[in-house]
Amino acid sequence: MKNDFNFLTDTFTNEESANEVKIDQSLKPVIIVVEDDQTLSAMITKYLSKKINLEVFSFSSPNSAIEHITANSVNRFCLITDISFEDSSSDGLYLIDLLKERGLTFASIAMTGFASIETAIAATKKGVFHYLTKPFELEDLKDLVVKALMNKLEYRESLEVSNNIQQKNEKRSLGKRYKLEMPTEEDVFCGMIGRSKPMQKIFERIKKVAASNSTVLIGGPSGTGKELVARAIHQCSKRQSKKIVNVNCGAIPGELLESELFGHEKGAFTGAVSSRMGRFEAANEGSIFLDEIGDMPLLLQVKLLRVLQQREIERVGSTVTTPVDVRIITATHRDLEDSVQQGNFREDLYYRLNVIPIKIPALKDRREDIPLLISYFLSRFVSADGRNDIELDDETFEILMSYEWPGNVRELENLIERLVILRGGNKIRPQDLPPKILALTNRSAIDTEDLVNLPDNGLNLKDFMSEVEESLIRQALTKTNGNKNQASKLLQMNRTTLIEKMKKRNLDFSIQQ
Repeated sequence: MKNDFNFLTDTFTNEESANEVKIDQSLKPVIIVVEDDQTLSAMITKYLSKKINLEVFSFSSPNSAIEHITANSVNRFCLITDISFEDSSSDGLYLIDLLKERGLTFASIAMTGFASIETAIAATKKGVFHYLTKPFELEDLKDLVVKALMNKLEYRESLEVSNNIQQKNEKRSLGKRYKLEMPTEEDVFCGMIGRSKPMQKIFERIKKVAASNSTVLIGGPSGTGKELVARAIHQCSKRQSKKIVNVNCGAIPGELLESELFGHEKGAFTGAVSSRMGRFEAANEGSIFLDEIGDMPLLLQVKLLRVLQQREIERVGSTVTTPVDVRIITATHRDLEDSVQQGNFREDLYYRLNVIPIKIPALKDRREDIPLLISYFLSRFVSADGRNDIELDDETFEILMSYEWPGNVRELENLIERLVILRGGNKIRPQDLPPKILALTNRSAIDTEDLVNLPDNGLNLKDFMSEVEESLIRQALTKTNGNKNQASKLLQMNRTTLIEKMKKRNLDFSIQQ
């Protein structure tokens, strides 16, 4: 995998124009990754290619790495190798010996999922630059590679420049991204909060759309605030002095939805003891917001199409038409084009509704708004005297920023309300967050003090940790019916590491491999 070396020169010229970097291409080392776990190998290769301006090659076995090194006359490189491989004839430390015998110039970093003092000593004796235990952070590996290249291979110029520039840019980004602050007047529009470009564009679109009477279709995932957009359109329109009537088409049974929308006459059906006005008539001269329009039954879609075309409704059980002057705003989390293709939504109705589309982005696509939303929700839920105020520590804030927020703004609002009620007056730590958030951000929140109490007469720490580890391995294998791939994911370790630990403990789960 290759990286664009021009990036280094361009970046340096822009930010450090007082100097000029000249790189001798013949002295450029490469990075060689030898790892049989394809997922981990791909992650390492992609990350290092992005972070370090050098070529990165990955191989699944020592033999294939040696073949590449020989065929391409590679003589300066940083080697990142696993110590053990599924193929018992392969060994990372033996690979290092073979490369040394050939007189090649390289720095080596050994990875292992099964750390032991004996292996560490063996690696040190072979001159390994660093002995890295899995699992590890890719950022830590990158730092080790940079140090190995600079200290062992004396390759400094481009690495120092690119690393300094990268650190400056990352600090600027982090400082801007993780700042908790209250939204300003420019960030708030009709009850919606957004400083990001996508939200600012939506605010501008609402202002333009509101001046017309055109039908609007609001799209976006659940919890993004489609109802707020509908209200904003109404509030900015000439109909603002009249009502906006909300109807959730997915929450009302199909047999009752027709009566809710269009009303009914006395005796139209069992239980219709009197005539009743429908939502369209109630919204006359105002706006009607039909949420989850994609859930509307096909038979009702025909009747809604008539309203759009002729601007008149007909109550259930009546033959008299009633004209209505109403702005129709609809919303859905579904892909209506796909529903049309599947025959679940009328094509002619779709085009009638989709006159002016507004697509609201998911919260994960506008992360810079998260600090503003957190501050806003805190101001709403914290009492006036501030007794139940909460404070987010740095790690907790980082987790909230990296979380994908499948429930979007609604999920964030509910979380802040929950934390204020349950943890008010405290600093929020990662273990205070719901397990779902921790799991989806790959974080652990085990409170070690609650996990075990040290007996008065002490314990053998090595034996205790070994028992805990074996218990967790057994649980993971039991939960996955012996599937080692799935078990290794539950334990967040490499599959080969799990196999090594199972062999050491003579654990036999051969139901699925």
